[in-house]
Amino acid sequence: MDWFSFLAAGIMPYVSVVIFLGGTLYRIVRRRHTEPANQSSAGHLPQASSASGKQVFIIILLVAVLGLFLGHTRIFGDAGLVINLFGEDGLNRIGNVLGTGLGIFLLLALGYLLIRCLISSHKDTVFTLWPLLLVLLVVLLGNYLRLSKPFGLEDYRTYMASLVALHPTFPETIANSPARWALSCHVLSSSLLFIYLPFSPLIPTLCRTINKRLGRTGSPSDS
Repeated sequence: MDWFSFLAAGIMPYVSVVIFLGGTLYRIVRRRHTEPANQSSAGHLPQASSASGKQVFIIILLVAVLGLFLGHTRIFGDAGLVINLFGEDGLNRIGNVLGTGLGIFLLLALGYLLIRCLISSHKDTVFTLWPLLLVLLVVLLGNYLRLSKPFGLEDYRTYMASLVALHPTFPETIANSPARWALSCHVLSSSLLFIYLPFSPLIPTLCRTINKRLGRTGSPSDS
């Protein structure tokens, strides 16, 4: 590993996981102690209703992101049941078709959001500019690596195994390829996005949902 690859693809994944877990725990605990217990969401219903189209779009976007995330779990290995159902070649074909389709959809959706953000006359509370550019960079680099196929699945698995073993290194195929810069930048931008998530609007929304659930389960015992 050269120095940039070591910092971007060797160190940053560990840093991002630590900050993500610590930041998420801090936000949940802080929200739990600062948000009023009797806060009602009834006053927000008109606003939610007026933004229903945007919420549906965001949900579809998140489902697409979840699909790509699940596809990335192949780096850790394939379940025996899935292999028995589709076979190695069939699973590779399904992964290529779905991964490419979801990647192109995300690229178009993020491009739309970027244009919307640039021409908007008011600050968007869900998508600000720099996180959107960061997500767009992650998707662009991911699409490049998927479509150009500079590395095989086993190369990614070898790299991931080195991360799990706390000894990050690239296999020879990646280390000797010019495309290692694309992979290093993809891992770096993904790590930065992972770091940002606890401090994004998604976590407060999740915290409010958790607090409401805890409040409902605790109300009968209080009475």
